[in-house]
Amino acid sequence: MAISLHHRWIFLAQILAVCSLPTGLMAQQPLTPQLPAPPPMRFVSHDERSQISSAKDPKARLRVTIEMAEMHLSRAEGFTEQKKYDSALEEVGRYLGLIEDARQVLASLTRDKNSTRDLNRRFDIALRSQVPRLAVMRRTTPAAYAGHLKTAEEFARDTRTEALESFYGESVLREDADGQKKPDTTKDPLGAPKRP
Repeated sequence: MAISLHHRWIFLAQILAVCSLPTGLMAQQPLTPQLPAPPPMRFVSHDERSQISSAKDPKARLRVTIEMAEMHLSRAEGFTEQKKYDSALEEVGRYLGLIEDARQVLASLTRDKNSTRDLNRRFDIALRSQVPRLAVMRRTTPAAYAGHLKTAEEFARDTRTEALESFYGESVLREDADGQKKPDTTKDPLGAPKRP
């Protein structure tokens, strides 16, 4: 019984399909494990730097910086909702660059002046609303990106703590090396006579 040429081609096609199936499945798997996302690069663009530099005084400079940082954080939230996590991390990097710039400017000012304390308080108020927004973004982001958002959140929280400490200065209770709270010695004790 002879097999026709047509049946041989069908049989050969079936064998080729079966042989190519495992290689097709192997081609879909990545050869190397997927690397985590790179950390966001902290920077202030040239245009933003010129806007900040054109501010007249530290108060205007801080206001402009906070507005631009708020804009980048809003964009990052939008990209996170659209599941464009690389773009979101880029915006977070620009946000962190502006926050770092404001932090350095405030650190360079004289701490004992009331105007510097007011600037630190304004900075604290701005960061107070931004830290929870970073936390919400982190919770809705895949693990490959969430670690970088956690780092950004901690950086913003630490910056806020520095601004608060600069605002209060030396007038709060400090702890000894033993961990015991001691009263501030710069103020008059309660029993001191008051001057008229």
